[in-house]
This record gives sequence, structure tokens and C-alpha cells, in this order.
Amino acid sequence: MDRNKLAFDRINYILIAIGMVIIIVGFFLMSGPSSTETHFEPDIFSARRIKVAPAVCFFGFIFMIYGILHKAKKRHEIEDNQDK
Repeated sequence: MDRNKLAFDRINYILIAIGMVIIIVGFFLMSGPSSTETHFEPDIFSARRIKVAPAVCFFGFIFMIYGILHKAKKRHEIEDNQDK
């Protein structure tokens, strides 16, 4: 298959994978013990679960969008820049 016809380049897949890992880390930061009807868990209001984890997930989603929109340089553009 011709590489010029592919929608993404190798760097796009790497950036998308990094964004996915960041999102997964954010979801792990959100996890923790839950409250039940008989026991209240005050950790559900911790700064890690309310502020840090959603910010990490948001950064991961933004990074994935960047990975999708990133346009790799063509080989002939790189060679032209090196000749100058």
C-alpha cells in the first residue's frame, strides 16, 4: 500500500497512543474506594479525584486531538530544508 494514501503517519499513531495512556492514568487517579449506604468515604472529595484527575484526562484528550491533527512533513520538504 502506498504510504502517501494513509490518513496518519507513524508519529500520529505515537501521539495518539501517548494521549490514550495519559487518559488512562487520569481515570486511575479518579478511582478509589466508594461510599456505601452504611459507610461514608470522605476520600471521594479529595483534590486528587476532583481536580487533578479530570485535568489529567482533559490534557490527554487535548493531546489526542493534537495527535490527530498533526501533519507530518513530507520527505521532499525535509530534503529541501537540508539543502538550503
